[in-house]
Amino acid sequence: MSMREIESIEERGILVGVNLKNDEHFAYSMEELANLAEALDVEVVGSVTQNLERVTPSHYVGTGKIEEIRAFYEEVDANIIIFNDELSPSQIRNLERDLECKVIDRTMLILDIFSRRAKTKEAQMQVELAQLQYMLPRLVGLHASLSRQGGGTGGGFKNRGAGETKLELDRRKIEDQIAKLRRDLEHVKAQRETQRKQRRKNAVPVVSIVGYTNAGKSTIMNQLLAKVGQQEDKQVFEKDMLFATLDTSVRNIELEDHKSFLLTDTVGFVSKLPHHLVKAFRSTLEEAREADLLLHVVDVSNEEYRFMMDVTNTTLKEVGVEEIPTIYVYNKSDLAGVEYPLMSGDNLWIAAKEGTGLEELLTMIRAHIFADYIACKMLIPYDEGAVVSYLNEHATIFNTAYEEQGTLLSLELKEADYQKYASYVVE
Repeated sequence: MSMREIESIEERGILVGVNLKNDEHFAYSMEELANLAEALDVEVVGSVTQNLERVTPSHYVGTGKIEEIRAFYEEVDANIIIFNDELSPSQIRNLERDLECKVIDRTMLILDIFSRRAKTKEAQMQVELAQLQYMLPRLVGLHASLSRQGGGTGGGFKNRGAGETKLELDRRKIEDQIAKLRRDLEHVKAQRETQRKQRRKNAVPVVSIVGYTNAGKSTIMNQLLAKVGQQEDKQVFEKDMLFATLDTSVRNIELEDHKSFLLTDTVGFVSKLPHHLVKAFRSTLEEAREADLLLHVVDVSNEEYRFMMDVTNTTLKEVGVEEIPTIYVYNKSDLAGVEYPLMSGDNLWIAAKEGTGLEELLTMIRAHIFADYIACKMLIPYDEGAVVSYLNEHATIFNTAYEEQGTLLSLELKEADYQKYASYVVE
């Protein structure tokens, strides 16, 4: 079959999931699997589930279930089967042999979405590294099924088209490529660290947005930029879909009283996020690890929002983001039918899309990151004009008076600047 013939095939998939020990989140994880498949233009034509105490080592599902899956696959005229967990190399091999069709797992699905969404060179390298690490132990099985896989459909999976050439590489080439990507990413990480050191030197506070995929992180970032009147070209991509944003965006938010902070947003999380992918994106997520404040954005209109919060917190812990002050931003409150805007401790209910609750969010951010600002008066000799210029630009000046000995400023400034110019303080 030529590449062109394959590209004309529409992808029709059935989903297979094992509900282990009566998992209360199983139904949601199957729904999420369907959303992930649809994000790759696969038409989901049905699903098969099974309750088990533990997965079957050889086939993931119980071997008696294979016949049922096969019959259903033929009945609905599907051409791909998607499993709701990461499959071992031998499971993929056995399933493809017994079902006689293309089998992919949740990890492959997520890796493929990430490879399509990655825009920057760094994100592309991170995804490729995760894909190669996933492929390496599966080379034997994937070689065996190459004859059935073909080269990839128009709407289908990159690691069948782009993947096929990868599979034909021998293990050594893949290992060399992994080593090269690791080196290149270390180089990018070093550059990132240099930028962070510079920020720390300038004592600019960093606020990092984290949360489950599609919770509204990019919307909040864009609405805050619009609120403080920053140009349209600073806006980040937002769309109602899984993993719309993979690349970390950093924006400087300037407030009207000369205070400013950096706002960064991070890749969204999802349950059963592939281990290799979490590791690959570790350096990107270090933006959050270095933050002064986290905004944990939650889609409160989703009935599984508590589960999503748990997944986000667990993933953050995995990459070492711990013990950072956090504001929980319950977004999409308008769809949840709850009262908003509402502040309670470090919790805030908002509707970012309609711009409601942003003023309250800025108030809460200020309270956290500008807590170390000091109000005082300084008398600066007239021949120290540069100091007055600096303070006019970097501090909040309440009043300026011209005395005999120099300029008297009533002001509020960050502690680092207060220490720097302490000799001018008069009260």
